[in-house]
Amino acid sequence: MIRTCVALALLCFGATAGFTPAFAQDYPSRPVKIVVPYGVGGSADLYARFIGARLQDKLGQPFVVENRPGAGSIVGTDFVAKSPADGYTLLMMSNTHTVNETLVPKKPFELMRDLAPITAVSYSDLLMVIHPSVAAKDVKEFIALARAKPGSLNYASSGNGTPYHMAGELFKSLAGVDIVHIPHKGSDGARASILGGQVQMMFDAVPTMAANAKGGKVKALATTGKTRSAVTPELPTVAEAGVAGYESGIWLGLMAPAGTPRPVLERLNREVNGIINSADVKESWARQGTIPIGMSTDEFDRFLRAEIVKWAQVVKLSGAKTD
Repeated sequence: MIRTCVALALLCFGATAGFTPAFAQDYPSRPVKIVVPYGVGGSADLYARFIGARLQDKLGQPFVVENRPGAGSIVGTDFVAKSPADGYTLLMMSNTHTVNETLVPKKPFELMRDLAPITAVSYSDLLMVIHPSVAAKDVKEFIALARAKPGSLNYASSGNGTPYHMAGELFKSLAGVDIVHIPHKGSDGARASILGGQVQMMFDAVPTMAANAKGGKVKALATTGKTRSAVTPELPTVAEAGVAGYESGIWLGLMAPAGTPRPVLERLNREVNGIINSADVKESWARQGTIPIGMSTDEFDRFLRAEIVKWAQVVKLSGAKTD
């Protein structure tokens, strides 16, 4: 009886071991959904559509982007976490997710338990902009204005825990100013508020805000990276402008439901990394101020865990809370 059970177990293992690579080889055999847990028009949405179109060309199946914004990425992320682990529902995620592990502890999922890393995709600096009606021509004057009128200025973000929110909270903490956070359901709404003058300040990704700044619709004060952006080399970094130690940005990555077959994750990893590391994509993204940051699945796993620790410290330092 024992020998029979062992033989059956080995037979099942052999069948499974043979099935999984074959499954990956045939993958995808039907349309794949890329869920963006943010609104239309932001960095995650734009790059998900770009990656999806390239994957569709390479793999011969539609990669359809579906926006599911809400609760600072939690609504869309929970949908993916609870989807079948078959490689047909993917998540375009960002540093929002690593922030939320501390900022929003009571979530219906845990990032590293319920989702599987595929690869990091891109990094962009943020642009600090103010509405033209604000009487400040640089970061120092904006800080002076905020200190003179504590609590009277506000800044927009695409929701609690998003890179735009944390960039603002870190700025408040390091600059010693009281500026009111106005969260929106997505970056498109936040962008509309700064363009319309309903809010005075916003941190937004360089690729999605630079054109508005160059067109005079907003006043750009600084960028948030360690060094100046190639897109706006005339602008200082926030740290150069007088807020010592300031650095922020937005990175994007892809994940899938936990339990997705490893060969499928690895195939997606190879395909996406091949796309973002191609010469034409690097050149095009560089003009937008975006850097490809492809990683192996294991490297991305380690990166995510380190980011969770890092942002836990930033949340504590800034005193950021969900509104």
